[in-house]
Amino acid sequence: MSFTPPPFWGAIKGFLADDEAAALAAAATRASALGPVLEIGSYCGKSTICLALAMGDSDSLLFALDHHRGSEEHQPGEFFHDPDLYDDGVAQMDSFREFRLNLERAGVSDRVVPIVTTSQLAARHWSTPLGMVFIDGGHSLDAALTDYRCWAGHLLRGGTLAIHDVYPDAASGGQAPYAVYRLALESGLFRETQRVNSLALLERL
Repeated sequence: MSFTPPPFWGAIKGFLADDEAAALAAAATRASALGPVLEIGSYCGKSTICLALAMGDSDSLLFALDHHRGSEEHQPGEFFHDPDLYDDGVAQMDSFREFRLNLERAGVSDRVVPIVTTSQLAARHWSTPLGMVFIDGGHSLDAALTDYRCWAGHLLRGGTLAIHDVYPDAASGGQAPYAVYRLALESGLFRETQRVNSLALLERL
């Protein structure tokens, strides 16, 4: 199905370009017929809404994994820090309230299962095979590699590994997602099927 964003799409905090959203949605539509979808890095729910709407009325589920304390670049003093998402009461970032509100506004809460923790903890006893894994969490090398190593092995054959912010040129963006992209291809377990802007889509062989 084609992706039709909700009327308030442009106001949702996030970093997913419109052409990337369309490609991600098309991939999720196909992958959700194979198995559930897992998103790593939900932030305020922009990509979550994109994925959930693309899955339509299928029986599949979207697992949205994020500790909601912000990645390295979201912390106070960093380039992508948003003071509106800072909780002075606990002196930490907290995007979970905004995330829930956006899902409610989009009408997709009934097909999204939020997992509010880290990749390592969520993956520790995970046993559900996945039709799609979307990696868009922390962009440090350690965080990106952890997300890949925790979740790529749960992908079904024919499933989709989507990686956001893949920039071959370091002048265009951080290199951790690109390193994960290269690692996946060099493993021999994946082949690239599409690249749209900074979004890479790979198929599990």
